[in-house]
Amino acid sequence: MIVMKFGGSSVVRAEQIRNMGDIVRAALNRKPALVLSAMGDTTDYLLESAEAALKRGFVSIEKIEDLHLGVISELDLGAALQREIKTLFWELGSLLTGISLTRELTGRTRDCLVSFGERLSVRIAAAYLRSQGIKALAIDAWDAGFLSDSAFGQAELKPESPVRISASLLTIIAEGTLPVITGFIAKDGNGNITTLGRGGSDLSATVIAAACKAEEVQIWKDVDGILTADPRLVAHARPVERVTYDEAAELAYFGAQVLHPRAMQPCIKTGTPVLVKNSYNPAAPGTRIEALPGANEAKIRAVTSKKNITLVDIVSTRMLGQSGFLARVFADFARNGISIDMIATSEVSVSLTLDAGSDLGPIRRELSEYAGVEVKTEKAIVTIIGDVRRSSEILHDAFGICRDLGIQVQMVSQGASKVNISFIVNDAEADRVVVELHRFFFGEEGKPGPGGTGKMPKRGKR
Repeated sequence: MIVMKFGGSSVVRAEQIRNMGDIVRAALNRKPALVLSAMGDTTDYLLESAEAALKRGFVSIEKIEDLHLGVISELDLGAALQREIKTLFWELGSLLTGISLTRELTGRTRDCLVSFGERLSVRIAAAYLRSQGIKALAIDAWDAGFLSDSAFGQAELKPESPVRISASLLTIIAEGTLPVITGFIAKDGNGNITTLGRGGSDLSATVIAAACKAEEVQIWKDVDGILTADPRLVAHARPVERVTYDEAAELAYFGAQVLHPRAMQPCIKTGTPVLVKNSYNPAAPGTRIEALPGANEAKIRAVTSKKNITLVDIVSTRMLGQSGFLARVFADFARNGISIDMIATSEVSVSLTLDAGSDLGPIRRELSEYAGVEVKTEKAIVTIIGDVRRSSEILHDAFGICRDLGIQVQMVSQGASKVNISFIVNDAEADRVVVELHRFFFGEEGKPGPGGTGKMPKRGKR
């Protein structure tokens, strides 16, 4: 058995759904279970509709109807499906009418609202697959065993969910039926619809794979896998053939938008491989994510960046030789609900990074009682993912590039993670650093980079 998850761009129009059908048909001998996201911009349309109902008392689902009914018509899926879909539209319209009358949008109502995207998507996809002679069944996640807590917007699955999921889906698959399951959503113990938060659809797929002991999870997106850099910045970025779970998690956290670290946790526990593939280019090998690196892996896997970062420097000579300085700093941040990204410390100082947007007024006042505090905004984290056993080489090369660019590195973090070296530069400098690092380690199209062989290059004009 395998699990195949298709993102919104892979089911956005009739053409993409046909393409998805071809990919699924080729894998039928591996007994797949499908997990689908909402079609294209459906979730955005749902939220726009809620905003109009909430603020203006105006109820319209025209964009949502046009998208889904248009696809049904183009795929020639018949009147029966249209009736089923229109029932969902009626429920959606009633929900929006309630929002317009009460002028209130709670977390519970919002989760119910956005669930319609996935619920519509799986019904259309399953109907299309049936029209192609594949025995397919649309399943809402709660009917497949997804039971969550009531943390609307970021629900966590209950420990009993995997047992419920395997019992439900393995029975369906054993009967020769292809389950097509909604990603991203579940129900709590009171029967309320919940959503699983960031990476929720990918998480749905990996939970199913872990629960059912699948041989592999395939995440089908609109890119050829995990790339060596952001292709919007580096045109010749290329797919990475293989990464470990740790490397993929670090890449995702520090800027790569392929697979959220949270979604990989079920597969990490069971050792289930994850294959990231391109539904627009299924012949491409994609990126394989697994527990251990392959033999003869490259020194560097990828270079990424995370912008709009705040750097906080905390210095207290009064704490010299005293225990508890770091404990006090971290306790202050925890009490204020502020999450820390990177950290570097000495005996009397600590530098750390935060996502911009946090209210630093209260924490700054608390820290100022025992330390000097300097806050620097408009910073960026540049991250190199690779073999940290060769960190001296990598740091020599990276800092040499920054020196040649006239860029000052303001903080370094390396050691806590065994796959990641990160450093801070100004926001406006990050793109240049990433481009030059990529050119050095990976080269340009058709030309190897001077740092790609692992040999120590001579420094000079670039």
